[in-house]
Amino acid sequence: MYCREMDRRDFFKRMIGLAAAGLAPTTLFGSGSFFRLRYIVASSMYGRLSLADVLPEVRKAGAEYVDIWPESHANHREQLEAMGHQQFEAMLKQHRVKLGILTHYDLGPFNLQKELRVSRRLGGSMVICGSRGPGNLKGDALKAAIKEFLEKMKPHIAAAEKTGNAIGIENHGNSLIHSPDSIRWFAELAPSRHIGIALAPYHLPQDPKLIARLIKDLGKCLIHFYAWEYGMGCHKKLPKKQELMQLPGRGKLDFIPIVAALKEINYKGWTEVFMHPVPRGIPIMPTTAEVTAEINRARDYLERCLRKSL
Repeated sequence: MYCREMDRRDFFKRMIGLAAAGLAPTTLFGSGSFFRLRYIVASSMYGRLSLADVLPEVRKAGAEYVDIWPESHANHREQLEAMGHQQFEAMLKQHRVKLGILTHYDLGPFNLQKELRVSRRLGGSMVICGSRGPGNLKGDALKAAIKEFLEKMKPHIAAAEKTGNAIGIENHGNSLIHSPDSIRWFAELAPSRHIGIALAPYHLPQDPKLIARLIKDLGKCLIHFYAWEYGMGCHKKLPKKQELMQLPGRGKLDFIPIVAALKEINYKGWTEVFMHPVPRGIPIMPTTAEVTAEINRARDYLERCLRKSL
């Protein structure tokens, strides 16, 4: 309800403002030259390396925000707690980095309230998790289950509103919200701007037109975007060159229609260059410099895609 209704309300409010200001619609939505991707760095890309080694890489990777991951993908949330919030804040300040996201697939969607308060305390603005099961519903049964899920989320959405945070629900495989239909139903039924979809193309059919259409359908319900493709998967140990095919520009997925769709909806959220190594908890490359280089390689590819989409 929220996402689509708010799109319409925002449109008419903006059009009224344009008329008063004497501006053309193209001024409001931008000519394309004003759109840019805003990047955030996932700490899990660096495995369980020390935060003292990870945080200096964020700026080098073209971002100023970090997404902090816990076990088993990393242990940076645990490191944060061990050092204390004050020391963590000092480290952020030292490296001119800000907390953006606390990722918590370990907690699931119904145990986030404490982390929402921690996020607020540390200056973050989002907590991300999955929706969990069941993952095999279709049609009316799927719609009813998503409606029930959002009803159960209301206390947690209220906590997000109170802390000024948003809850991002990733379309994780084998979960309630993972298919294109489930994502669209979520967008139709979402009750608040404080909950939305953290979209991972990895978990979708590797069809750029479908993914682009889904981005447009989501509109304001898209609150986070993982620049992550399936490649050759992330569950079996592969030669590094094949494992890295999860990264944009390494695999076969054409991101030009995808970033064009992000531009069309004037997406304001973060873009996170992402992949999973095998086994989990190790850096995607042997050294921090090499990890950062891979993130920048993917960023360069996305920026080229954006230029081609103009």
